[in-house]
Amino acid sequence: MMKNSLVLAVSGMILITALAMNACTAEKTNQVSVNYMPPKNPAYQYIYTLLKEEHTLDKLQKLLSPFRLPWTLEISLAECDGEADAMYGNGTITICYEYIDELWKNMPAKTTAGIEPIDTVVGPFLDTVLHEFAHALFDYLDIPILGREEDAADQVSAYIYLQLGKTEARRLIMGTVYTYMLEVKDTDPPSMAEFADEHSTSEQRRINLLCIAYGADPELFEDVAAWGGLPEERADICEEEFEHIAHAYHTLIGPHIDPDLAKKVFDRTWLPEKTSRVLSRQKLN
Repeated sequence: MMKNSLVLAVSGMILITALAMNACTAEKTNQVSVNYMPPKNPAYQYIYTLLKEEHTLDKLQKLLSPFRLPWTLEISLAECDGEADAMYGNGTITICYEYIDELWKNMPAKTTAGIEPIDTVVGPFLDTVLHEFAHALFDYLDIPILGREEDAADQVSAYIYLQLGKTEARRLIMGTVYTYMLEVKDTDPPSMAEFADEHSTSEQRRINLLCIAYGADPELFEDVAAWGGLPEERADICEEEFEHIAHAYHTLIGPHIDPDLAKKVFDRTWLPEKTSRVLSRQKLN
């Protein structure tokens, strides 16, 4: 009798522990926190000041609020020892001051090919943050991946900001494509090491992004696809490619999104005005 009581007691303790653990890891919305880490390098002070005054990370926090996550995910602005990069690891998305500074320096002085200067910064910035957020989703939610994870992250990123509305999606796609085209223009042809990298080349990422956009809305992105160099042979299958991405997204990630909150969030206007004071860098120096 005592033995049975002991077994029941131990079993009860195991059950309580399991329930407590499940409660601690239950998926919830609003699981993103932000951290503006002041730069040590005074050259990046303008970025820190601007992004904090514009509440840039706070807007990202709101944009990602519909995603149900089991633990808090931090988005942090930080210095990266001279690396112009962004990365995800250990529950944190780190956006490097060096990366934003590079985008800023490459921003054209005036409208180029119908693209507003600010969009060449905001487009790739949001694309990169959402790319790293996709890595976090794969990690937090144990999402199965077929193919290379970096390509899958690109697809998730593009799919998310294509939900923001036609005007904003078009601005983001064009700004990001512009940056990929600039990277190709300013570099030598890819080396074998670049082809072997876990990331696709800039040319491939540009074409893949154009294909996703064109596949999502051929009418909206027809001229963008032509401008960005999407080959007709690839364009013919882009709608099918987009359908595959949409199906995977809704099957694997969709159950972890609050649909009502997502509708409220994605229906908002997120991008700065084309004539935003963000262009006035001199005022911040």
